[in-house]
Amino acid sequence: MELLTIIVFVVGYLLIALEHNVHIDKAATAIITGVLCWTLYSLSGVDTHHLSEHLGHHLSNIAGILFFLIGAMTIVELIDAHEGFEVITQQIRTRDKRQLLWTVGVLTFFLSAILDNLTTTIVMVVLLKKLISSPKDRLYFISAIVLAANAGGAWSPIGDVTTTMLWIGGQLSAGNIVLKLILPSLASLLIAMLLIGWQLKGSLNPQEIEAETSKENEVSPREKKLILVAGVFLLLMVPVYKMITHLPPYMGMLLALGILWLLTELLHHDKEHGHKRSLSVLTALQRMDMPSILFFLGILLAVSALETQGTLPGLAQWLNTTVGNMDVVVIITGILSAIVDNVPLVAAAMGMYPLADIPADSRFWEMLAYCAGTGGSMLIIGSAAGVAAMGLEKITFGWYLQKITWIALLSYFAGIGVYYLQSAF
Repeated sequence: MELLTIIVFVVGYLLIALEHNVHIDKAATAIITGVLCWTLYSLSGVDTHHLSEHLGHHLSNIAGILFFLIGAMTIVELIDAHEGFEVITQQIRTRDKRQLLWTVGVLTFFLSAILDNLTTTIVMVVLLKKLISSPKDRLYFISAIVLAANAGGAWSPIGDVTTTMLWIGGQLSAGNIVLKLILPSLASLLIAMLLIGWQLKGSLNPQEIEAETSKENEVSPREKKLILVAGVFLLLMVPVYKMITHLPPYMGMLLALGILWLLTELLHHDKEHGHKRSLSVLTALQRMDMPSILFFLGILLAVSALETQGTLPGLAQWLNTTVGNMDVVVIITGILSAIVDNVPLVAAAMGMYPLADIPADSRFWEMLAYCAGTGGSMLIIGSAAGVAAMGLEKITFGWYLQKITWIALLSYFAGIGVYYLQSAF
């Protein structure tokens, strides 16, 4: 039965990786895979009490991750509904291509650490489509956004879903993630911006940068700034809340959501119903990417089934014996995340290597957070940020492979090199 469970997982994994070829939403595949893995395990003759105990334990951990993501995504949708991100993007006025590239790259890097790399990519791509009319130049800029967003998400506990998983799971502490990974992530950003900037010359034509067209909008500038500042501040306070209370991170995120919800209710209480509803949490929940939440649920269920039946611990033992060097294992995992989704890879690693064997805040977990976060940049389909950019702009797989993959690879290893130098000193 264990072999059949592995076959189901591998087939599900392949269908997820080939989502755009088979035209089946990866969320549907992940849910079916997760439930089938547990179904096969239950039919293997395991004790019912043992089965319920393990499933309940894993479901508790999974729920913590999902509640955290739902809270964070709703807060971001609320900020977007109030056009808060325009407060930031309207400040960009430079016409020099390289200067604009660095401005966009650095802004994306830090925004993705506060929000998340997927949301930041969407915001910045929409901005660039208004700033740059040349399709050729825009492809390079949007590729830079993907690299910067993934690098920025890697060093923040709330910047990338894989880093969030490691933080919530106890493999990494929030302070340690920032302290140990910000310099490697910055090195990755630096190399990417230098190499992409080397291919851009001159300035944009004056007509290519256009001021935002004025439009009737019932969200006042004061409301935009208030919701932006409040939302970002509450997101930044989530790790602080965990450190003070020692409660799970999702509790802090739910508290942040509740406070922002209350603030928007008070802010719009005297407005007419239709307008008030468009700026409410209810509308933000409707706009939220629920298929992604269900995808995470399915993947984490599948991985937890493999962990419970002993497949992942056995795989970890085989890797330790065959490869030997744990650093090499992590680096390979990062490269693989460009081919397959990094969420199941990190989830599998968490199941393969229990904290009893590899303690929290060890080098293995730090490198895994960096490698899984930035490795997906090597292919346009290798990260959520890349897939989003591909959907918003006509970036072909072949063009990205030819023009950007080598840059992403060099920036990936540049960050690893800085991590080793940092550890040495």
